[in-house]
Amino acid sequence: MSDKKLDVKQMKSLTLAYMGDVIYDKYVREYLIRSGQVHPQQLHRSAVRFVAATSQAEVLRVWTEQNMLSSEEEGVVRRGRNAKSNSVPKNTSVIIYKHSTAFEALLGFHYLNHHISRLEELINSAIQITEERG
Repeated sequence: MSDKKLDVKQMKSLTLAYMGDVIYDKYVREYLIRSGQVHPQQLHRSAVRFVAATSQAEVLRVWTEQNMLSSEEEGVVRRGRNAKSNSVPKNTSVIIYKHSTAFEALLGFHYLNHHISRLEELINSAIQITEERG
């Protein structure tokens, strides 16, 4: 991997979301495996509940309501929500998709800035919120 310094603040939000999607998926998979779910079909069905756009948008709503985000994080979320995408998945609304993209952009932002402690704090919160809302 290159040691090239990234200017994460200047990156496009969809690039941050691309990274955030992968990172969140990895943490969710690890969480499910550690919780004892080992059958591939069961793992996939369980993972979908966490990584679905509706779940991610709901987590972001809770974070916003509970004032969990710093002003810098709110800026990343705003940019992610306003990012122009050429496609929207068939099974969700544009608003949910935009909020999901903002959620993923925030995770990508923290990952690429090596803010691993904050990244894991947010991911653990997201998993907990999703579990509670079943």
